Amino acid sequence: MEISIAELKTQIKYGQRILGLDLGSKTIGLALSDTLRMIASPMEVIHKSKFTKDAETLIAIIKEHNIAALVIGLPKNMDGSEGARCQSSRQFAQNFTEKHDVPIIFWDERLSTVAVTRTLLEADTSRKKRKIVVDKMAAAYILQGALDNLGHC
Repeated sequence: MEISIAELKTQIKYGQRILGLDLGSKTIGLALSDTLRMIASPMEVIHKSKFTKDAETLIAIIKEHNIAALVIGLPKNMDGSEGARCQSSRQFAQNFTEKHDVPIIFWDERLSTVAVTRTLLEADTSRKKRKIVVDKMAAAYILQGALDNLGHC
């Protein structure tokens, strides 16, 4: 079920966390908020397999970490339009809602991977290390944007 940040603020309970997802073609980057929902931390990367297996992994994480909502990055085009990648993200969310009723928020992720990659380059991170962490850091970047907005609702 898709909701807005403002709606989430009225529904979320004390101590619940938010899980951020950066959906790629081969991986799903995950980031987790703290219980005060102020800080997003990179968590892990799921290497995509069959949807059912990926959903089961996410459901286990939702239960383990008391997740109130998912923030899914929406990879809009630079002009703000939605292309095939957005459709893929929306379809993933729709399929996931058939497995679990956690609320879902879509968050504009334009340039998130670029920003994260630039940060990693500035930190002189090796190409091999960047490849390992970029997806979960992009998820944290997406989630942090939503958390910052949540604090202003």
